[in-house]
Amino acid sequence: DAGVHSKAWFAATCDRKTAEDALYRSNKDGSFLVRNSSGQDSRQPYTLVVFYNRRVYNIPIRFIEATRQYALGREKNGEERFDSVAEIVENHQHTSLVLIDSQNNTKDSTKLKYIVRVS
Repeated sequence: DAGVHSKAWFAATCDRKTAEDALYRSNKDGSFLVRNSSGQDSRQPYTLVVFYNRRVYNIPIRFIEATRQYALGREKNGEERFDSVAEIVENHQHTSLVLIDSQNNTKDSTKLKYIVRVS
C-alpha cells in the first residue's frame, strides 16, 4: 500500500476524463489529485494529475520494484525516489514540480497547492 487510500487527494475510482474535468472546474494553478492509472500496471500504479496554466498534466507515478520506492514520470538518471506516494505529494507541496508539455516541448513548474475532490 502506497499510503494513498486515506488521503483527501486520492480519487480511487476516478478515470482520466473525470479527473481532468474536475481540475478544469477548479481552474486554480497547482490544483491536483492522485488517481489509479488507467493501465492498472504494477510498475505504474498511480497518476498524479495537476492543473497549471489552463492545462491538465497527467504524470505517471512509477513503482520501482528493486527499491520498493516511487518516482514520477519516465525513468531518468538522478531521479528523486520516495518511499510512498504520500511523500511525493508532501515533497511537491514545498518544492516545485516540473511539468513537461511533450506536445509543445515546453517546461513549467508549480507546487501542489489545492486538493481537488471528485464528486
